[in-house]
Amino acid sequence: MVNDAESFFERHIRLENDRIILLPFSEQFEEGLSRIIYGDSELSRFSVNCRSESDLNAYIQRTVGEREKRNAYPFIVIDKTTNEVAGATRFGNIVFPNKRLEIGWTWYGKAYRGKGLNKACKYELLKYAFEVMGFQRVQMSADIDNVQSQRAIAKLGATKEGVFRNNYINSAGESRDDVYYSIVASEWEYIKRTVFKGF
Repeated sequence: MVNDAESFFERHIRLENDRIILLPFSEQFEEGLSRIIYGDSELSRFSVNCRSESDLNAYIQRTVGEREKRNAYPFIVIDKTTNEVAGATRFGNIVFPNKRLEIGWTWYGKAYRGKGLNKACKYELLKYAFEVMGFQRVQMSADIDNVQSQRAIAKLGATKEGVFRNNYINSAGESRDDVYYSIVASEWEYIKRTVFKGF
């Protein structure tokens, strides 16, 4: 059981199933990220806004820095069918005393959306949070206009809890609302047997 922040952030966490591999986010994946991140209007609207090499370098440094500051544990998503970088995700808003965290900051390159990667990733992350970390609550959120992401979260068996107004500032400097969902520990075994049947 992972029960303290120090040991958690020092771990090299590798999660894997038949569809994906999740590895700790690092600078070594810059080339793979550069192949999928540029010129994607959907990414720039809701996730990461990288239009140049300097934007990508800044994004990588910020993301790596979140783990160094013990604020989040980010992952690179590898698609096992291509063995290529497909996107990124992370554990964030981690509160060990209250045994809760958020799974989010997730994005996939255009060629990897709608291919089953999100469900495969979320299964591994949820399993780790509940079964290895022993946490009681996992929350997820999506921009109020990002209906596709909201549907994807709902399909995971998460309960919609409501709208957090002016919850974050997007890349254009706008204050945005988020829709929040959660799964709690008492629901996990049922969701694992039903929603994630076959994993």
